[in-house]
This record gives sequence, structure tokens and C-alpha cells, in this order.
Amino acid sequence: MASQARPPLLSVSAPSQITKMPLLSTISQPIRGQLSPANCFHPNFRLSVKMTRKPLTRATAIESSYQIREGQKRHFHQLPSGLKMEVIEQKPPAHVAGTWKGAPPPPVVLVHGSFHAAWCWAEHWMPFFSSSGLHCYAISLLGQGESDVPQGAAAGTLETHTNDIADFIRQEISAPPVLIGHSFGGLIIQSYLSTTTNSSFSTIYPKPAGAILLCSVPPSGNSGLVWRYLLTKPIAAIKVTLSLAAKAFANSLSLCRETFFSSEMEDHLVLRYQELMKASSKTSLFDLRRLNASLPVPSIPKGSIEILVLGASNDFIVDMEGLHETAKFYDVESVCVKGVAHDMMLDCGWEKGAQIILSWIRNLSANENS
Repeated sequence: MASQARPPLLSVSAPSQITKMPLLSTISQPIRGQLSPANCFHPNFRLSVKMTRKPLTRATAIESSYQIREGQKRHFHQLPSGLKMEVIEQKPPAHVAGTWKGAPPPPVVLVHGSFHAAWCWAEHWMPFFSSSGLHCYAISLLGQGESDVPQGAAAGTLETHTNDIADFIRQEISAPPVLIGHSFGGLIIQSYLSTTTNSSFSTIYPKPAGAILLCSVPPSGNSGLVWRYLLTKPIAAIKVTLSLAAKAFANSLSLCRETFFSSEMEDHLVLRYQELMKASSKTSLFDLRRLNASLPVPSIPKGSIEILVLGASNDFIVDMEGLHETAKFYDVESVCVKGVAHDMMLDCGWEKGAQIILSWIRNLSANENS
């Protein structure tokens, strides 16, 4: 019998026409020295503010814990180190759980970027995806949200964060998941993909059903973004330095909006998310010098894993060249969502990206069942 043609994974045209996007991302360690763009983007740059930080665990929890929504539950996944990662889970309601044709749809594992935690997915996208029949898990990486904080100046390395994701999937996820990574979380997912396609690690890193890189840091890291803006948009470079490296977004509503959200985002929502971001990040995700030394991530065999590279037309952090770099690396077409900013999952118009992702997962599942 002739096999049926496989439907395309995405039913939208890509890439869309986009205006040029300002700014780049760099997440720095605490810094000492002159506050200039050239210094601030250097991996050793440290702001001359003395801070004393004790090792934290959930016992020293953030003051304003995120209140999960109806239908969600929070638990803590224990890693081999003994440290625990926060997990917010949302199952599909019983009346929609069986509405997908063929085999059940893949579960979805969501990984945040810097200054965020599992809560950023729990606001809109987890309720949306679960109401469409998807079982969702959002993880807070170590040192973020309500997860434990390890000893040291940074929460981990690209390798350790990748190992933590793998341990969670291996222990708690029963079917190959779709992995969704945002910003630096996207870089962690890329590291996972390059490891799971290595036969030596295939049992330790379960192969996912697919992966979605959302406004992701490119495979080579953020240094290309940094230099591009230092050379072409110096004022923008200074702004992003203040916003991210010096964490000025935490004290400026307008800068927080410009960095993460669309200009139309209402003040009370920007303020709410600003407060959650301030409380979320207890330590830097990475030591940037060590991270840069480990990049680029290794490539994967063409067609070995289905990948969607999704960007935002109003992204203040990852520019179009960064989006296209990631897509070219994986030999796929990038898709850019018009009218949304870097925090696509929280921005006004969050439904746009969610709908594209849901359509992609539906087609992925249909292909698996054909």
C-alpha cells in the first residue's frame, strides 16, 4: 500500500516580513570596573557593588512565591546532587485529554531563560496548551524561581543544566516530549539536542519528539549579537547593558517594558512581571567565560529531530541575524511572529506564538501517527 504524504509541520509562511529589531542580550556576572558597553559585555566584567550571598535552598524561599493557577500543581524534582528543581505541572482536562487523533500527543517540557522561572509559562501558555490536550511541565533551573541554589558564583554550566533537564525527563516523563526553550533556555535545549543525538549518551538523554527554540540565543552564543550592536547601535548597546548586565530593568518600568515586552503592554502587567523577575533569579545562570569556551554547541545530523525556530518581530534582545543564524545551523526556515516582543509567552498577543506552536505540535503528532 502506498504511504500517505506527510503533512508539513507548520501551516504558516516563514519567515515573515519584519522590521529590524533593536538590541542584544548579555547576562553577566557581578562586575567590577568602568560601566561602558565594551567592558560590560566582557565575560569578566563585574559591577563595583559588593554583595554577600549565602547559599540558598527552598528553606530561604523568595518572599513573593508565584501563586499557581487552577489545574496546576507544584512539586520538586530531586537531582542526583540532592538539590531540587521546582516543577509546575498542568494536565489536560479529562474532557479534552482524548481529543487528539491516533496516539496521545507528546508531553511538553518548557525551559525558561535568565531572570525567569517556571512561572513565566504558567501564566498563559500552560493553560492554553493543556486546554488543547497537552500535558505540560515547566521547570525552574537551579538558582531560579523556587529551585535550590548550588554553591558557587553561577547556578551551573551548559553541561550541568543540560544534565538536570535530562535527569528530569528520564525520571518523570514517560513519552518523548516536545522541548521548548526560551532565550538562554533555548541554548540549553540546543545542548540537549546535540547530546541526545550522540549514540554514547542516548540512554542518558532520552530523544525528544521535537524541539522549539523560542527567541533563542544562537548556537554560537550571544557574542555575535553583542558585537553587532556595539558596532552598529551603540546607544542600544548601552541600554541593554544597563537593563541586563546591571539589572536596571528591575528598577525601571519603562526599561523593563522595552527589554522584554511590547510598548502596548499595560503598566500593571509589566510591574507584576518585573517583581517576579526580580525575585526569580537568585544567581546567574552561567559563568559567561566558561559558557563561551564551550560554544558553539555541536551540530546534529540533518533531519534527526524536528525543530521549530521561532522569533519575535519586536525582540529587543535577539535580532534577526541571530534568529537566522539559529535556523541556518539546523537547516530549517525561521518563523517570526509579528507584533510581539522577547517574552512572547507573557507579552500582549501571547496567543500568536502559542497558536503557531500548537499547530506545529499537531502536525508533528499527525506525522508520527501516519
